[in-house]
Amino acid sequence: MQLVPFKNYTFIGIFVVVAIAFPIVALALAYFIRPKKPNAIKSTIYECGLETIGETWVQFRVQYYIYAIIFVIFDIETIFLYPWAVAYNQLGIFALVEMFIFLAILVGGLAYAWRKGALEWI
Repeated sequence: MQLVPFKNYTFIGIFVVVAIAFPIVALALAYFIRPKKPNAIKSTIYECGLETIGETWVQFRVQYYIYAIIFVIFDIETIFLYPWAVAYNQLGIFALVEMFIFLAILVGGLAYAWRKGALEWI
């Protein structure tokens, strides 16, 4: 068995170090250069450059979050379906069976959410 030289992983190591260091440095720099004099005007709610009228904090129903989570799940499903569809000719029957199982699980989850009323908007 031939060992892979360390130099092949140098760029990956540099990428990992930069990926970790960049957000840390950006947050630290923002912390040190920001103005630190809080007052009442800075603590007010700012929305579209207009003064807010009425209650500024609005409580959303949990139903909206459940609806959004279901949307994200099926959006991610399309991300998994695309590479499978592109490489379908090379994958064979095993990948087809796996994809049918994957879709059956998702359809089962959708049926469960529908039965529980998670797709009702109001």
